[in-house]
Amino acid sequence: TQDASQQEDGQQESFISHLVELRSRLLRAAAAIVGVFIVLFIYPGASPIYDALAQPMLASLPQGTRMIATGVITPFMVPVKVTMMAAFIISLPVVLYQAWAFVAPGLYRHEKRLALPLIVSSTVLFLAGMAFCYFVVFRTVFHFIATFAPQSITPAPDIEAYLSFVMTMFLAFGITFEVPVAVVLLVKMGVVELSKLKAARGYVVVGAFIIAAVVTPPDVVSQFMLAVPLCLLYEVGLICARMVSPRRAAEDDPASDSLTERH
Repeated sequence: TQDASQQEDGQQESFISHLVELRSRLLRAAAAIVGVFIVLFIYPGASPIYDALAQPMLASLPQGTRMIATGVITPFMVPVKVTMMAAFIISLPVVLYQAWAFVAPGLYRHEKRLALPLIVSSTVLFLAGMAFCYFVVFRTVFHFIATFAPQSITPAPDIEAYLSFVMTMFLAFGITFEVPVAVVLLVKMGVVELSKLKAARGYVVVGAFIIAAVVTPPDVVSQFMLAVPLCLLYEVGLICARMVSPRRAAEDDPASDSLTERH
């Protein structure tokens, strides 16, 4: 009974130490986001950041037309939210590192080697997805909607609705561009065999168009512009996964990688 009590106390102390570590990592990530937000709020300021975000929409509107704000504090809150979103994007490498540092002690040495490539590739691909959405998708979709709208209608989008739409699209394309990382991790960690992922191509194509139909606006242009990159990035992930297939004989050998390496 004494041994059982000591074991229970040890488990409780371990659980508390994990909570303390989690709090520390969350505070560091939050501090990075808040610090970048303060800098951006001072310079260049919330309004210029929102103006840059609204440029694709403004370019598709008739000459002299502006967006509207229906709420009392919306002209202030929406630019602040956009600035916070920009701060989170800039701080994304720090946030990802803190998340990895929290789980790293429970991983093997060969798994920890994935840290830097994972953080860099995840950040670059997420930003690439947002850039593709901003420079290609927004301009194409907004131009298509503007040309399709009847001449008797003068579009005047609400800035809060526009922000909601932009954040949804950024998140959708950012996650879509993470597909190669997800595929590589699944194969590298031995969760799914590469042959099974290749055999699932047909299901991926169908799933990509279903996801695009749910996430994007109800127009064919934006749906294709999300589904097609998703399928192509899945193929890129398969190519990369073929290069980093797990070497089970070496990595699962107790002599080369034992539980004592977990720290």
